[in-house]
Amino acid sequence: MNKMKNLVIAFLSILTLASCNSNDEKTEKSAVDSAATVNTTFDHVLGMWVGDFIAEEYQEGSYSENKLSLVIKSIDKDKVIGRSVVVGNDRPLQGTLTNSGNKITFVLDEPGDQKYDGRFEFELNNDTLVGTWKSYNQEINVTKRSFKLLKKVFAYNPNLMLDKNGDYTDRQSSKVKTVTDTIDGKAETFEDEYYRSASKAVFTINSSTQELKESDLKNLRKLDLQILRNTIFARHGYSFKKKTYRQFFDRADWYIPVSNDVNGTLTALEKKNIKLLERFEKYAEDNYDSFGR
Repeated sequence: MNKMKNLVIAFLSILTLASCNSNDEKTEKSAVDSAATVNTTFDHVLGMWVGDFIAEEYQEGSYSENKLSLVIKSIDKDKVIGRSVVVGNDRPLQGTLTNSGNKITFVLDEPGDQKYDGRFEFELNNDTLVGTWKSYNQEINVTKRSFKLLKKVFAYNPNLMLDKNGDYTDRQSSKVKTVTDTIDGKAETFEDEYYRSASKAVFTINSSTQELKESDLKNLRKLDLQILRNTIFARHGYSFKKKTYRQFFDRADWYIPVSNDVNGTLTALEKKNIKLLERFEKYAEDNYDSFGR
């Protein structure tokens, strides 16, 4: 009888131990699943995001569209470090990330110690960062901009060229001339605006890969020479301050502003060509057309 009793007790002990082990496994699996949810990484957000930086509120006459590069360098829990590169300004960013499960949102601030600093607020929408920037300073020409940025990787490529179908009219500088014309038999005087324009040389000559000679440049317009020289800098990701050059390069799909100083990345050939182009720029003249034609 005692022997049978001992066997029953042993059997019950085995069942109890098995049940405990099963519960422990469930508890451990639950903890792993919970940790997987909490420790979600944001590696897919890190990197450079590029797109148009469009003015929403601005004074008449200001430049309404620039190209923005926004870099997310690190994410530690909800703390975010990054930088913004636009119009020759390379500014540090820091702020926070909020993950609500189905939406990731960011609030990143520039330091605020420069005139054009502001706050970026945006969210990750599929493969696009969508949001706005608002200036701290309400006295500047543009106080609010919107943007849609796609993730890109910058790589220097000396073969990148401007589009042969692009408009290479400098609409940032013009000359006003007084013109007299006969309309319905009467002489009328009015003012006409003339813009300088570039020739096809800006998309046929590669100033990064071919050694330029004086014979290549002697008949070119001043704007041709300026664009050829600055295309070198654009290939290296230089962020242009001057509107004259931004109007051409911001439109190029391949152009990504990454720095306000790229001198250390220029090749020996490019440096040589830059010196020659600058020498010719001093004496070259421009061709002005009415209404940019």
